[in-house]
Amino acid sequence: MTYVFEPPARPAVPVAGSEALFPVRRIFCVARNYAAHAREMGHDPEREPPFFFCKPADAVLPVASGVLGALPYPPATQNLHHEFELVVALGKGGRDLTPEQAADCVWGYACGFDMTRRDLQARAKEKGQPWDSGKAFDYAAPISHILHRGHAPLLTAGEIVLKVNGETRQRGDLSEMTWSIPEVIAHLSRLWTLKAGDLVFTGTPEGVGPVAPGDHMEGHIEGVGSISIVVS
Repeated sequence: MTYVFEPPARPAVPVAGSEALFPVRRIFCVARNYAAHAREMGHDPEREPPFFFCKPADAVLPVASGVLGALPYPPATQNLHHEFELVVALGKGGRDLTPEQAADCVWGYACGFDMTRRDLQARAKEKGQPWDSGKAFDYAAPISHILHRGHAPLLTAGEIVLKVNGETRQRGDLSEMTWSIPEVIAHLSRLWTLKAGDLVFTGTPEGVGPVAPGDHMEGHIEGVGSISIVVS
């Protein structure tokens, strides 16, 4: 097959304890999956069906374990927000999955940021427009190494903490998710055919807020790992 130009390299994320890379196909994000965060954003946290948005695969910014990553401050915003989350990496997929089938699709986990140009997102919300300009920009999805799940039970609990310049900004527990990991994946599979290589950002605890150039973000999820980034 001949292409009219050389296709770009496929985005990929390192796997913990391995030389292998996890190829990224799609990035899905679930919104308002922690009740306290839904409240801080001015929404009713009742358990209504989840809704989703996407980021392009090349929005990933892999940050190796033990390395201080650099996140370029994006253009066209004066209000860049952090949203620290558990990321689920799928090793297989399907359509119309049951929660049990969805749980079997989980290949591994990572720490990730759903970085948000909050001012652009707010303008889009006011006009009833899509969130792409606020959520889907370059380097909008910093991510740690992926920890292979293996035969371990599915994560249902574990502390999730984000510090900015040494001050705790976000703290919660994975058990506080409104929709569990299998439920999120099952819901997604009713809207899209999921496949190996898909990443699912599972929502953020309360405490989201702005960062500026020079700020140091340190995130940790119990049983998964850590990520450390400076906004540049």
